[in-house]
Amino acid sequence: MDRILRNAMVYRPSGFEKGDIFIRSGRIGRVAPQIPPVEGVSEVDMSGCCVVPGLVDVHVHFREPGFSCKETMRTGSLAAAHGGYTAVCAMPNLNPVPDSVEHLERQLEIIRRDAVIRVVPYGAITAEEKGRVLSDMAGMAPHVAGFSDDGRGVQDEDMMRKAMSEAARLGKIVAAHCEVNELLRGGYIHDGEYARAHGHRGICSESEWGQIARDVKLAKETGARYHVCHISTKESVDIIRRAKAEGVDVTCETGPHYLTLCDKDLQEDGRFKMNPPLRGEEDRDALVAGILDGTVDMIATDHAPHEAEAKNKGLERSAMGVVGLETAFAVMYTFFVKTGVLTLEKLVELMSVRPATRFGVGAFLEQGQPADLAVFDLSCEWVVKPEEFFSKGRATPFAGRTLFGRCVMTLVGGEEVWNEKA
Repeated sequence: MDRILRNAMVYRPSGFEKGDIFIRSGRIGRVAPQIPPVEGVSEVDMSGCCVVPGLVDVHVHFREPGFSCKETMRTGSLAAAHGGYTAVCAMPNLNPVPDSVEHLERQLEIIRRDAVIRVVPYGAITAEEKGRVLSDMAGMAPHVAGFSDDGRGVQDEDMMRKAMSEAARLGKIVAAHCEVNELLRGGYIHDGEYARAHGHRGICSESEWGQIARDVKLAKETGARYHVCHISTKESVDIIRRAKAEGVDVTCETGPHYLTLCDKDLQEDGRFKMNPPLRGEEDRDALVAGILDGTVDMIATDHAPHEAEAKNKGLERSAMGVVGLETAFAVMYTFFVKTGVLTLEKLVELMSVRPATRFGVGAFLEQGQPADLAVFDLSCEWVVKPEEFFSKGRATPFAGRTLFGRCVMTLVGGEEVWNEKA
């Protein structure tokens, strides 16, 4: 539907500017301080709101095919739209694993049928994500955002070298979940003060950064485009910072929960259990420093919904994973923009511009681009109530928190996929 959004604070690379946006035939027709009325075109007053390019999350789990009791393509994409996201990259730990064109097509069919936003899948790095044989990377390459064995690290160095070499040949990203299995030792939260005080088995930081250190060497050797998923430790930040300085083609993401919480915030509740776990205060501070100096490139939620019975068994026995699509922007805005740590422009870069640029998904607020955008009321104060989520998942460490900044409208290709007033 053609429309003019009026009187909004509109994101521009140089800073937010008050203006109008003309949306025509699903694309941005014009962005200007004032656009004359157009006969037959509806107008929407956006006074008091900001308009940003739709948020992009390069790390979500929509659970279909295979695990629709936890999430479906429909509920996951609706949750994304509710949070201001217009494009996401969906991880491949599914059933069947998208490790071949045939298996990938099962997922693509569901996306075409049920997704309300743009969903681009990852292909698996190895067959069945078992780390023994490479997937059909060449066959899947035209249809995927990149390759990942998310949920587990590729343990064999030579296998990762082969994967990176093939990905480099295909011009695709390898997005790695970095975890050394032999260092896990049955742990399920961070090996820190809380674990020791409460008798829990801890996960050491080296289980993450050790594999990152290996992989950045392989990326340098093979010339692969390498992306590190959900970093959580101070050592990870240091390794990636040094790799960038050496010219390695590496980017990384972290999540809102790792930037705002640490193991001192843990409670005996499954909504605080995720992988990697909440680390120590020094790790959290290093991640924030990495955001500020550009080492950490983007924010991703690792939205990982589970059914209630899988998350109500405390820290030891609950499944790993929390949801985040419907709270991410507000958490980051509340904790970092309102407090003056980040500018709003920087936040939009972290949650939209950089992931869109790196992964080739999403759109920008420029003439001729698809009208994929989100409208936020930054003055809106609200309380996180998981029972009101569109996601099937309810486990969030931010339940009950008061946040600022609420998405009031999301457009994908000019079509409303979320409108708070509808």
